Amino acid sequence: MNELELIRRLTRDLPANHSVVVGPGDDCAVLEPGLDDRWLLFKTDAVVEGVHFTADTEPARIGHKALARCLSDIAAMGGRPDSAVVTVAAPPTCDPGRIEAIYGGMAATARRFEVAIVGGETTSTTGPLLLSVALIGSVQKTRCVRRAGAVSGDAVFVSGELGGSLAGRHLDFEPRIEEATWLVGHFRPHAMIDVSDGLATDLRHLLEASSVGAELLQEALPVSRAARQRAREGTGKPPVEAALTDGEDFELLFTVPGADAVPLLDGWKARFPELRLSCIGRITETPGLTLRDRRGTRPLDLHGYAHFTKPG
Repeated sequence: MNELELIRRLTRDLPANHSVVVGPGDDCAVLEPGLDDRWLLFKTDAVVEGVHFTADTEPARIGHKALARCLSDIAAMGGRPDSAVVTVAAPPTCDPGRIEAIYGGMAATARRFEVAIVGGETTSTTGPLLLSVALIGSVQKTRCVRRAGAVSGDAVFVSGELGGSLAGRHLDFEPRIEEATWLVGHFRPHAMIDVSDGLATDLRHLLEASSVGAELLQEALPVSRAARQRAREGTGKPPVEAALTDGEDFELLFTVPGADAVPLLDGWKARFPELRLSCIGRITETPGLTLRDRRGTRPLDLHGYAHFTKPG
């Protein structure tokens, strides 16, 4: 069983109530708090030693990553973060000073994004160190963007560069809160998701939710310098494959009407001159994901990371 199959089994018969606007299956749950113009966003995520970081990882970077993963999901819905609670499960041999330093890194990131850390839980475990963050945010009802909503003819965009995150960026990435806030305030993205498991996988999530397909342009993919360097050193995948599958880029992946593509590129360059934005393809009516290069168009059979999948 892979991660998606397990999620489907766990969520197929969950209870809901009148407050649920969007339940399982998107970047955040969306809840109706009874306000005229805003919904609540609710997200939880976890990082585990040996999976998301190592025993040698600098503690402050672990803390940043634990909170920033949730911040990235809030951004993908067009929202702003507010308050978090944190659960720590640590083995008895864990150095308390290390946990304190992890919290220091988390607190520094929380201050930058004006997030209050309002409590949590500590417990022991016989397994590796684990941190779980639950984050509440909000979004204007007219600006909430879901994975579902892409339509044929949309242009597909991604911020930043992709691939090679294991060179360090998976610990130091910047959640795109400000960029997403600007985007939903000036344009109308039809669908959006953050790239956590790899472009090839996360774009499929968006396509499946929207019941459409997409054609990607290989030459337009923003391959990172780190991915190219790792390929040259023999420590990483071929650059294009890395951009499609490495994951933990935490960039915004979204679609807009084709007519908005040029105005968006111009506006983005003026507002965020240091951050790349790339139009990497188009949404198609026919389901499926294809890749076009100089040799033609072919089905894309690459996938990103999936928990619980056994190595081949």
